Amino acid sequence: MEVVALSRKQEAPGAFASFARFVFCGGGVGLASSFAVVALASWMPWVLANAVITTASTLLATELHARFTFGAGGRATWRQHMQSAGSAAAAYAVTSVAMLILHHLVATPGVALEQVVYLTASALAGVARFAVLRLVVFATRPRSQEALAATRTDRPVPTTVPRAATPGDPTALCRAA
Repeated sequence: MEVVALSRKQEAPGAFASFARFVFCGGGVGLASSFAVVALASWMPWVLANAVITTASTLLATELHARFTFGAGGRATWRQHMQSAGSAAAAYAVTSVAMLILHHLVATPGVALEQVVYLTASALAGVARFAVLRLVVFATRPRSQEALAATRTDRPVPTTVPRAATPGDPTALCRAA
């Protein structure tokens, strides 16, 4: 009985449950990362500490998303890690561009305005990243497609198709039609 339960593939959660898990996992990793960067920056330059923590947190978050958020039921593949890293880099670019635009438009923005711009850009990038992860990176094939693929591969495909002989008599062609 227990063996059967382990062999069953985990069902993917719905969009709302996935989003709640995405916020919980991503937010938790992000919060832990913010403390880790500060701690690591006491031993090395901040830029290097940020790069190390960003890499580690992206790897950890991708594993959490594969196992828990999107219900893939196992470890993340290298392809999923690379796609997730790409979406994280895109989100980083969005927040960086938002801050550059803010500093271009306002000479000395206050801390509150910077936080509003950064958090707004982060939220928009986060929603877009969730969509990419759910629809592309951790997308699962619907059962109907799996069944269709199985039926297509069950039958051998003939390598040659015999041609019917064409009669040379035009009256035979008319009778056949």
